Amino acid sequence: MNPNEHKLAYPFNDTLPLPGHTLEVAEGVYWIRMPLPFALDHINLWLLRDNIDGQEGWTIVDCGISREEVKTLWEEVFDNALDGLPVLRVIVTHMHPDHVGLAYWLCDRWQVPLSMSMTDYMTARLWSSGDNNSAAGGEGAWRHFHAHGLRDPDALEQIKGRSGYYKGLVPEAPKQFNRLMDGDQVTIGGSTWRAIAGYGHAPEHLSFFCADKNVLISGDMVLPRISTNVSVVNLEPMGNPLMQYLHSLDAYADLPADTLILPSHGKPFTGLHERIDQQKTHHDERLDEVLTACQTPQSAYSILPVLFKRQLDLHQMTFAMGEAIAHLHALYFAGKLKRLVASDGLIEFVQT
Repeated sequence: MNPNEHKLAYPFNDTLPLPGHTLEVAEGVYWIRMPLPFALDHINLWLLRDNIDGQEGWTIVDCGISREEVKTLWEEVFDNALDGLPVLRVIVTHMHPDHVGLAYWLCDRWQVPLSMSMTDYMTARLWSSGDNNSAAGGEGAWRHFHAHGLRDPDALEQIKGRSGYYKGLVPEAPKQFNRLMDGDQVTIGGSTWRAIAGYGHAPEHLSFFCADKNVLISGDMVLPRISTNVSVVNLEPMGNPLMQYLHSLDAYADLPADTLILPSHGKPFTGLHERIDQQKTHHDERLDEVLTACQTPQSAYSILPVLFKRQLDLHQMTFAMGEAIAHLHALYFAGKLKRLVASDGLIEFVQT
């Protein structure tokens, strides 16, 4: 456990829900843990006891990726944890594959609606349609990373070949959905959950806070151990997501200090304001390091060692490149760096 983690509290210690089972973390709120085939090897999903129009049942929050083994684990959850009651709706925090991947299957399996933000729903629907211009791979990602200094031919060829990456994890999106927006009040099991929009990590991420239970389903906006990824992607090549993300964290300022945080990765914890302060300090430090490195012209690829001290596989490299560009853009839009474009298209940044 790193020093920052010691400043947080984990009320369930090292207890985890067993595969295909749930663990109650608050009254009527149950934790599910599903596998991921990445270095980040799990996602937390949530099952909430519900009642809609007099019908007793359950609401699912986030879905896991579309894999047969994940479907099998969901069927075990249905057998073990639903008390014979149906799923009544599915809510998704955002459009990343580990969150929305199985929404189509769950909604069809239970004949229930999907609820999420419009921006993320439309993005998921577009990318799952087979469009090869997603952020994860394909020609657009190839050109994006090539322009920002990644010139290794093998890595670039693999990125170009990942045009079907998103669709492989999110084969389709439900054909209809119910739109949720910032500030919406969602009644689940007689309690009100307030939707809180966040930007930078996804187009229109939604977290959900319940004052009755003093619980925040934070999605990927607030994580206890790792820093939330914020990337400039090829679809928005001049984006400034890091500052969007940091400003979004201010939306949690009015939540109680002892709020139980239910993150998408890691363990439930308390210490919300401490963790937000840690994230802001972390990015301030990284920005200072990047600015110092840019005393001479630097591309996103050349500053990867400044931001990431470990060896990166290709999957991690795509996230790391996006994050490096995000830090450079934050300094560029703040007027601290200027942008240089060479005749071969290489983009570099240097102090003003």
